[in-house]
Amino acid sequence: MADSLSSGQRFRRISRLSFTANSELDPLLSENLEQWPYLNELVQCYKGDWVKDENKYGHYESIPSISFQSQIFEGPDTDIETELRLANIRQGRNEDATDDDDPSTSGRHSSDTSSSEGTFTRTSQKHFGASPLPAYEPVFDWENERSMIFGQRTPEIPPMLLCSSGLKISVKVLALVFQAGFVEPFYGTICLYHRERREKLSEDFYFQFLPNEMQDGTVPSQHRAIFSLDSPSSSVCLLIQLEKPATEEGGVTPSVYSRKEPVHLTEKEKQKLQVWARIMPYKEAFAWAVVPLFESHAGGGVGGTASPSSPLAPSISGSSSQENGLDLIGRTASDGRMTHYLSGSCVIVEIPNLNRVKESYIEELLQDPKRKIHKPIKGTLRLEVEKLKSTHLDADNVSETGSLSADSNDAGERLGDTGMLKSVARSYNGSMKWSVHEGRDIIRNSSNVNQGSAPESGNDDIWALDFRTLTKNEPFSQLLHCLFVYPLTVSLTRKRNIFIRVELRKDDVDIRKQSLEAIYPKDGSVSFQKWTHTQVAVGSRIASYHDEIKLSLPAIITPQHHLLFTFYHVDLLTKLEAPKPVIVGYAALPLSTHVQLRSDITLPILRELVPHYLQENVKERLEYLEDGRLVFKLRLRLCSSLYPMHERIRDFFLEYDRHILRTSPPWGSELLEAINSLKNVDSTALLQFLQPTINMLLHLIGDGGETLQVAAFRAMVNILTRVQQESSDGAERNRFLVHYVDYAFDDFGGRQPPVYPGLSTVWGSLARSKAKGYRVGPVYDDVLSMAWVFLEFIVKSMALEQARLFYNSLPAGEDIPPLQLKDGVFRCIGQLYDCLLTEVHERCKKGLSLAKRLNSSLAFFCYDLLSIIEPRQVFDLVALYMDKFTGVCQAVLHDCKLTFLQIICDHDLFVEMPGRDPSERNYLSSVLIQELFLTWDHDDVTQRAKAARILVVLMCKHEFDVRYQKQEDKLYIAQLYFPLIGLILDEMPVFYNLSTVEKREVLICIMQIIRNLDDSSLIKAWQQSIARTRLFFKLLEECLILFEHRKSADGMVIGNSRSPDVEGPVSPKYSDRLSPAINTYLTEASRQEVRPQVTPESGYLWQRMSPQLSSPSQPYSLREALAQAQSSRIGASSRALREGLHPILRQKLELWEENISAAVSLQILEITEKFSGAAADHKIATDYGKLDCVTAIFMAFLSRSQPLVFWKAFLPVFNSVFNLHGATLMARENDRFLKQVAFHLLRLAVFRNDSIRRRAVVGLQILVRNSFYYFQNTARLRVMLTITLSELMSDVQVTQMKSDGSLEESGEARRLRRSLEEIAIEERSADFLKDSGINENALDAVPEGSTQNHWSWFEIKELSVTLLRALDAGIEHALLAPMMSLDRYAAAEGFHKLAWAYAHVPDLHIMWLLHLCDAHQEMQSWAEAAQCAVAVAGVIMQALVGRNDAVWSKEHVTALRKICPMVSNAVIGEASAAEVEGYGASKLTVDSAVKYLQLANKLFAQAELYHFCASILELIIPVYKSRRAFGQLAKCHTSLTNIYESILEQESSPIPFTDATYYRVGFYGDRFGKLDRKEYIYREARDVRLGDIMEKLSHIYESRLDSSQTLHVIPDSRQVNADELQSGVSYLQITSVDPVMEDEDLDSRKERILSLSSGTVRGRVFDRFLFDTPFTKNGKSQGGLEDQWKRRTVLQTEGSFPALVNRLLVVKSDSREFSPIENAIGMIETRTTALRNELEEPRSSEGDQLPRLQSLQRILQGSVAVQVNSGVLGVCTAFLSGEPATRLRSQELQQLIAALLEFMAVCKRAIRVHSRLIGEEDQDFHTQLVNGFQSLTAELSHYIPAILSEL
Repeated sequence: MADSLSSGQRFRRISRLSFTANSELDPLLSENLEQWPYLNELVQCYKGDWVKDENKYGHYESIPSISFQSQIFEGPDTDIETELRLANIRQGRNEDATDDDDPSTSGRHSSDTSSSEGTFTRTSQKHFGASPLPAYEPVFDWENERSMIFGQRTPEIPPMLLCSSGLKISVKVLALVFQAGFVEPFYGTICLYHRERREKLSEDFYFQFLPNEMQDGTVPSQHRAIFSLDSPSSSVCLLIQLEKPATEEGGVTPSVYSRKEPVHLTEKEKQKLQVWARIMPYKEAFAWAVVPLFESHAGGGVGGTASPSSPLAPSISGSSSQENGLDLIGRTASDGRMTHYLSGSCVIVEIPNLNRVKESYIEELLQDPKRKIHKPIKGTLRLEVEKLKSTHLDADNVSETGSLSADSNDAGERLGDTGMLKSVARSYNGSMKWSVHEGRDIIRNSSNVNQGSAPESGNDDIWALDFRTLTKNEPFSQLLHCLFVYPLTVSLTRKRNIFIRVELRKDDVDIRKQSLEAIYPKDGSVSFQKWTHTQVAVGSRIASYHDEIKLSLPAIITPQHHLLFTFYHVDLLTKLEAPKPVIVGYAALPLSTHVQLRSDITLPILRELVPHYLQENVKERLEYLEDGRLVFKLRLRLCSSLYPMHERIRDFFLEYDRHILRTSPPWGSELLEAINSLKNVDSTALLQFLQPTINMLLHLIGDGGETLQVAAFRAMVNILTRVQQESSDGAERNRFLVHYVDYAFDDFGGRQPPVYPGLSTVWGSLARSKAKGYRVGPVYDDVLSMAWVFLEFIVKSMALEQARLFYNSLPAGEDIPPLQLKDGVFRCIGQLYDCLLTEVHERCKKGLSLAKRLNSSLAFFCYDLLSIIEPRQVFDLVALYMDKFTGVCQAVLHDCKLTFLQIICDHDLFVEMPGRDPSERNYLSSVLIQELFLTWDHDDVTQRAKAARILVVLMCKHEFDVRYQKQEDKLYIAQLYFPLIGLILDEMPVFYNLSTVEKREVLICIMQIIRNLDDSSLIKAWQQSIARTRLFFKLLEECLILFEHRKSADGMVIGNSRSPDVEGPVSPKYSDRLSPAINTYLTEASRQEVRPQVTPESGYLWQRMSPQLSSPSQPYSLREALAQAQSSRIGASSRALREGLHPILRQKLELWEENISAAVSLQILEITEKFSGAAADHKIATDYGKLDCVTAIFMAFLSRSQPLVFWKAFLPVFNSVFNLHGATLMARENDRFLKQVAFHLLRLAVFRNDSIRRRAVVGLQILVRNSFYYFQNTARLRVMLTITLSELMSDVQVTQMKSDGSLEESGEARRLRRSLEEIAIEERSADFLKDSGINENALDAVPEGSTQNHWSWFEIKELSVTLLRALDAGIEHALLAPMMSLDRYAAAEGFHKLAWAYAHVPDLHIMWLLHLCDAHQEMQSWAEAAQCAVAVAGVIMQALVGRNDAVWSKEHVTALRKICPMVSNAVIGEASAAEVEGYGASKLTVDSAVKYLQLANKLFAQAELYHFCASILELIIPVYKSRRAFGQLAKCHTSLTNIYESILEQESSPIPFTDATYYRVGFYGDRFGKLDRKEYIYREARDVRLGDIMEKLSHIYESRLDSSQTLHVIPDSRQVNADELQSGVSYLQITSVDPVMEDEDLDSRKERILSLSSGTVRGRVFDRFLFDTPFTKNGKSQGGLEDQWKRRTVLQTEGSFPALVNRLLVVKSDSREFSPIENAIGMIETRTTALRNELEEPRSSEGDQLPRLQSLQRILQGSVAVQVNSGVLGVCTAFLSGEPATRLRSQELQQLIAALLEFMAVCKRAIRVHSRLIGEEDQDFHTQLVNGFQSLTAELSHYIPAILSEL
């Protein structure tokens, strides 16, 4: 396949990368490999480009994250809109707005009210608001959702693309400084070293320091070494070794660098060192140091602190759990102290006091604590150490040339393959550079660092080869074929200066022949070298070496390939020329026999070389040093991915070569044996050569005979199974196999026939054999468990063939046409698929997990085939699957079916898939819809939830896909899923059986479908039947219920008995209105919230912190600990969980919940408007009589919390619906709806937010307009509004507490009053309509065919007044609530006002009257309670008379009004209009009237007002007569008899009967409020005296006063001038008053004796009262008879007693004054009248005209007794003697005398009558009376002489 194939639509070619060495085959691998097919295959594995299928894991490009505006949800007492507007104004004044002030992001809270208001207008004109789906799934993550699918394929990035898997540490040498001075070059190496195992972990990194004099003027390139570690360990360290030019004999020794005095080099020493360094090419060991990277704390380090000398902090030491006990190193191996300091994000390590090499040292000395300590080198080596961030370099970042680049500007985050957050590569003053060098140029493994120069990060990184890659249990991923040689020691008998030259030779034939160019250079040159040499071991018998020599090996190692070591002695003396080395001897090491050895090798040293020195017969003749002893010890390390260490693998490779080259016999028995023996290869060797082995087996399966095919297939099954089992990391798909299938497998690059026909045939035959019942052995289970690998092989092979077939012939820009499979191949695949389906079906019933995995593999097989072959062929496979799993099957089978559909429908082109028939739509979508609905009818709650989730994820995927953002695309998708709504409507019980979470999932999808549907499709859905249309709107109601916004404070305990039982930890529920995915997102975000973003500038990597803070098992914060605790409890409340969230996360959550609620409401409002329009044209099937669909939705809208944006959109729709359907909606059938609308409009009229309150006012006006339009009046609407206002008053808090503890009217009440007033304000109406988006003439009520506007502002004002009266009564009642139990008078008045405020609503009127009746009964005010019962009966009677459906007439009502004058005619007119559901005249019946009349009768009897009882019974009797209820009539007449007898008894009683006492109470003082300067008449029980009522009222009103105020009671009845009273003091004036009879002469001067009135019993209804106040002209209240004046005051009340209340307001007051003489005459006349009445009063008991003896005796005794200064004699003394008599006018004198004479005559007559009545026992009393009369007559004769003659 050509390189340009990568530009195709499906596959992309990715070049291999090499980090460690030359990636080319030069110099030794460039031989002709065609004769070695297995080598060719190996090289192709490591060198060939990867071929990545771009479509395999799906491709999804999402639209940018959607912004959410904060929605304003106002309450009655909030005005967030205004607050935000003012805040924005203040902010605008304080600071200028900048361009980057975005209004909002997907998770960002916005306080921009203007944008919030315009949410529904900013979107397309078609929609009111935004789509609800983004708010439901605000963090939709396609990758994460896919990962939840059982058996989901997840891409595995090969290690070569994960450049920093594990721990990567970079080391850069910055400077080397010596105290003595720097005058000669120094060289060094750095490697990773494991101290405990005494093992090098990496190859050496070379560096050098040159003095300024030896530099050529060019700036050396800066390199840094990058070392790899799997995990941190305290044993891992950096081993640094320094070397310098070999020391001159007799010259300056290395001790000068460690001496104390002199510190600095002398000039002579400098010169000698400089000259010697220029001529000495050989080096010697100088110093070394060990830098531990980590150190282990014994105590685990809870409180441990990092050492200041640490190069690596624990926070950067990888992610392994082993790091918990690791802390920073605290010391070095030297005696000095190592320090570090921060430089950006790197650690600068200074290593002082290097260990000096004084004599030859060996590796063991590094570990020996008792080694001899030499004086350290006084110098410092400075390193820059850094832990590299794990960098994910996906194949997308790999260029065609193979270079890798990381975008240094991308500081953001992106979602990785698993959905977790992965960091992007960090730049190091430039981008990281990875290069693959061509030809013979290689990466130079050296670095020149200038002493003292400032460190700058270079562009080249040297990746040191990690030796463990050759021993790891994973496949080789790159071409490695090199050998590391380590000369260790040379043991000689005498001291010499020995160094060793190392070279690689091809053979030993010609000793003069040049060596192979195979040595990797150390000095930075770009080409391979023929040889290299070691350090010089100066003057030692046992020379030790520490060199590492790296060689490139030939592809095929022959027995002749060998290493040749030449030993030299060099004289270290200064001469005229450079010292010349002298050869001491030779040693040879054949590679073929020793290259695999891991142990040390010892060799003898030859004196001379001769041809064929490797041959055994020649060796025997050669001369050896040291008597042929093995004096040379060395070590080899082979690093090769071409040379198998395992013999069986080598055998297979060789037999494969023989088969390919046709050098083996045709039957290939050796190859079969080699194939079968592969199962005995150990796992490590098998894994290392996994890819070439599988390639060769696939070649044999596709190209071999049947026997070979079966053997290769079985061997491959065995290998794949072993790999899966032995190297599994717990994943279903082994990552090594995934790497191979996804990247390495390219179907032989088109060089051979494709694999899939042969693989399908072999596998299919095996499957058919199994299906037929043949024994196929245990291998078949392995085939099934590894089926996913074979299926992916087949699919990729097909796809590669498809791409190759059409690549050259396809015009640019066109899609590759489907691959046309041969019939035999597709039939074979179909049969194989059928067999595998049968296995799934059978094994599922046994509950085997293998079946579920195989099911997912088959689903992905179909998924992949959809992109390769004709989709309809795949549909045949899908149909076959559905036939196997038809209907509601077992739970596990059904779960498999759902998983299958979930995978298939996740295909990139799912939306564009055709139907099975050209005329059909998408086949897959129809299958999906049917199966999802079938699942919702399933009993398994887990599967129901899964089905719902599948639908939501698909909807989100479509909605957020950039490809489907056009309206026609959205419409097509909506029409695809629209049949689902039909299924739900047909079977609504299925929907209702879902849990709330599942319902939300389904409903949000329904909302999305309807949103994008066209109007015609919607109307078709409404045309089928009325019941179906109702169900459609039931779904919308469910949406409003389930997505209603509630404040977090309202959060209930979230626990659903229907929630699926999922395994593993359950995510806590932070929200029950958003997607379940939100809970997982918030849980993860809570764990990560306290982790700061790691940036180079933050220095976070180097912060010293307790190691436990990095532990993944520990909570990261107290908040997370709370979250964990909450999630561990089942049923934790959402409020507690929300409080555990970070404030930003909590704000996001609330923002999303607000938006989902707003979007759903606006969406349903939009649908309702469409429905209304269609209903107006009668296009749909609905109940046109009630329009119940619209009314139900409107009630659902109004009864729930809605955002401000909704209310702004709602009113125009509300107006439109009433304009179109007002007649239906205002009809009596819709009373309940209309009442609900009125209630909620009044509720909104209470809101503090002016936008909402004004819209409520307009809404009420719209109702009034429709009432005028259809009824020409507002009578019925008035009743309805009054009723709803009454209901609202119980919900709204109309009072609030003042600071002093008293109550006052609340803000809600004031706003409601304001709204009710504004209904009737004509001037504001136009502005309100305009603000609401409604035409200014919307309130015109002009019926069709008429020109008259029925709208009447006058009538609306009356309506407003009526409502305000009811509101005021309710508020006043509420204000009285605290004192109701104390002040029963005020409580009764409160009930009374409520009763009359609701007088035009009979039910409410009666209700409050009955409340009043109960209150009076509690006070034992029986007369008032009876009046309430009479008033209730009067309301009912009037309504019945008005309807002409009762036995009563208007005369009966008039008779009732005589009993209770407060029964009015007001109710009669509106009683019939009050036919509101639950209220009105329908409840007013004759029986109820009789019931209350009987109650009144009972209560009047208790009050002893029997004459009222008689009148009431006379009203009841006609009812019983009309019903011929003779038993009841008998009882009534019996009661009447008793009543009349009681009346007679009252009249005959000697003690006058009084039913009550009356008192005038005057209130004076501001503290009394409305009572100030008002007078009331109180009616009290007859036993209540003046002192009693004074005490009672004082107690009531003193409790209302605070400690600083006082209450005074004015003790007399004088006139009060309120202005003269003391301010700040409250006054009560309480006076006893007498009721005034109707015919009483109030101008009479007589004294009033009420008991003597003849009309006492017959009429006890009083509305006038009087009291007399005595006074004198001299200012005194009392004086003599001649000075005593009297003022008579008559008070008129606003009603009559007995009334509905205990007190009545005085509305009129008249007074008249009487002079002293008039008082005297009146007193005489009063006594005369009383005595005459007694004489003339008949005896009621016997009927005789006999006076009453006892009364007569009492009156006579008080009249004729002689008293000096009182009575008659006192009057005569005062007015008829002396001076007073001269002051009287003659007329007055004559009247006084006449009154006296008449009085004496009546007394004389009474004494005579008394004499006739008495018996013997009263003779003495009579004698006393006669004597008293005679004495009085004698006394009077002194003043009136004529009296003797008159008597």
